[in-house]
Amino acid sequence: MSSLGTLRAIFDAWTGTVADAAVAGLERMVRPRLVRLVEGETGAFALEAAKTEGAPTAIVFEDGKFAGADLAPVVLGCRVEIVLRPARFLFRPLELPMRAADFLEGIVRAQIDRLTPWSAGEAVFGCSAPVAQGRESITTMIAAAPRRLATGYVEALSGLHPSAIAVLTEAPEGGRIKVFEQKSRGAIDPVRLSRTLQAVLAVAAIAAVLGSVIAGYLADSLSAQESELARQITQRRAAIRGVEGGERSPLALLERRKYDTPASVIVLESLSRLLPDHTFVTEMHLAGNKLQISGITRDAPSLIPLIEQSQHFTRATFYAPTTRTPSDPGERFHIEAQIVARNAP
Repeated sequence: MSSLGTLRAIFDAWTGTVADAAVAGLERMVRPRLVRLVEGETGAFALEAAKTEGAPTAIVFEDGKFAGADLAPVVLGCRVEIVLRPARFLFRPLELPMRAADFLEGIVRAQIDRLTPWSAGEAVFGCSAPVAQGRESITTMIAAAPRRLATGYVEALSGLHPSAIAVLTEAPEGGRIKVFEQKSRGAIDPVRLSRTLQAVLAVAAIAAVLGSVIAGYLADSLSAQESELARQITQRRAAIRGVEGGERSPLALLERRKYDTPASVIVLESLSRLLPDHTFVTEMHLAGNKLQISGITRDAPSLIPLIEQSQHFTRATFYAPTTRTPSDPGERFHIEAQIVARNAP
């Protein structure tokens, strides 16, 4: 067997085991109601169910169907067990090694044609729980019958939509042996569940591969974008630094702006030196190279020449009328002037 075939067999066995465990767990949690039909010596069946109010005590199987009662509401969605008389079955004891207890069903299937007149495909069969015979061997009782015997009863009940149908018989030493079981289409089938699980895992594997490919592509794309961004940052930094000593470099422009823009501290210092002691500035506005001051003084017209004579100001003029009120100690003036920037050391 090739390595691919071996892996496929291991995968099928694993999914089958998981499906069987899942079905067993679900059946333990959600166990359907049990309805049992027990065949008597006369051939009639006795109905055993949890709710049998109004149901007949004896049901006859004739012409391939159960007659004498409406079983549809009784068996709908239930697990039906048909217990047939032992006289309908062939019983054979089988002695096996102790280690064969774990593989009992497979061993019985392999030897059914030797123990009975029928092959495994022509018969329904089952075995009782193994009983230890000393330390090295076990014995089990095999019950077998023609397949058509069980299928007749099963087909008669299949149309009534039970969850499962099982055929059993009484063992000579006591207990019951299940020889056949069929689950309805609505019940969970381990084979179908195993195939569904394989399909889901295959889709998940394909999605994982696609996700890995897409993640690799996005990683390469993001790496390229990061490299391009780093290159642009390097170019911008070089442009900001500019050529050393160049007049049009950003640093040179910033340096020029620093010295061309008037400093508020220098303007205030210059005004404090120019204006006489009887002059009080109450407001000052500095916008670009334009200065506006207002305040109170004894002689407002004399302020214009004083400001014009300074090396820091030019084109001084009144931008509002000069007024005087009885409550003011002097004239209220409003003067504006252009500032000559002299920030260089």
